[in-house]
Amino acid sequence: MLFLGDDWAEAHHDIELQDEQGRVLVRRRLPEGVAGLAQLHALVADHLEDTDEPSSVIVGTETDRGGWVQALVAAGYVVYAINPIQAARYRERHTSSGAKSDPGDAHVLAEIIRTDRDHHRPVAGDSERAEVVKTLARTHQTMIWTRQRQTNQLRSMLREFYPAALAAFSGDLAGRDAIAVLAIAPTPTLGQSLTKPRIVAVLRRAGRQRNLERRAEQILTALRTEQLGLSEALTEAYGVSVRSLVAVIITMADQVQSLEAEVERCFGQHPDAEIITSQPGLGVVLGARVLAEFGDDNTRFADAKARRNYAGTSPITKASGTRRVVLARYARNRRLADALHQQAFAALTASPGARAFYDSHRARGATHNQGLRALSNRLVGILDGCLRHRIRYNEATAWSHRAAAA
Repeated sequence: MLFLGDDWAEAHHDIELQDEQGRVLVRRRLPEGVAGLAQLHALVADHLEDTDEPSSVIVGTETDRGGWVQALVAAGYVVYAINPIQAARYRERHTSSGAKSDPGDAHVLAEIIRTDRDHHRPVAGDSERAEVVKTLARTHQTMIWTRQRQTNQLRSMLREFYPAALAAFSGDLAGRDAIAVLAIAPTPTLGQSLTKPRIVAVLRRAGRQRNLERRAEQILTALRTEQLGLSEALTEAYGVSVRSLVAVIITMADQVQSLEAEVERCFGQHPDAEIITSQPGLGVVLGARVLAEFGDDNTRFADAKARRNYAGTSPITKASGTRRVVLARYARNRRLADALHQQAFAALTASPGARAFYDSHRARGATHNQGLRALSNRLVGILDGCLRHRIRYNEATAWSHRAAAA
């Protein structure tokens, strides 16, 4: 067997090839792309026997995504994606000085998979449909997060020179009413000059259909309140900035809707979609995010506990001497954790069993977030069972053991 450590960067890959005894056969820096991959295959072929299979080449790298990794998997190599935190800890076995280099990292990765690969998992072989859903779901989620950052920037700016706008929209600056009005009145002077019919017309174009007159009156009253003003030149500069931010938020909102439609279309074509959306609290968008992060390779998780550990919903225990404490996992997939937290919150109203489970934890002194984490951990286990047995969620079956215990 051959063991290949691959430390990747944006423009190149540092690789180290070892044999089973740990002898270094090749150290090289290869360019990113097709040319570098061809050189890698040539170097590996020089050290393989004619009867050796590609699966006798074990690769260690720090990522499970990208064209390079997919090409290695397609070539038949067994690829292990090593967590960068774990790789950093292994590095300390080789040096205590704190030195770090790309060739040194390639050596560490080769050593990990040669001596300790039984404690790591190969890159899962998710289907092409799952990869498509992952790409779209992650882009959709990133776009929402980016829009929220832009909205927070807008809020901070309005607080400095236009607090009446914050009062008019109760802090919901990403809503259609706020965006529509701020687009035509980005400064206090323009806001105070608006008329009720103008605001009604703007709200109607933005999509509001009910309570137009009452909402327009509320906005007009708030915008006409007295406030401390800045100089005319500074106010105009702030107004230009607000107009630009509003335009960016409008564009992002449109793209979020377009991406959401694509997520729904592609997720609906996946064979696991029906099972996932049958879970309490999981709709199409959250379901797509859950599928994207868990993947659909049946061999990825050995059991429900492994799926919970990957999701970060199962707690960790720190024990030393007489001290023992149970904590939430802080090292986890942030995208998956966000989706599962929202699922748990939505399940409180969608599932009587989930609500009873949450209430029982609260009754024992758990906080709201602790109760949601415990519920999320339970829901991940239920999802794992449904996927393994290829069945839809059933409320009575999912919580029957707890009802019997009660």
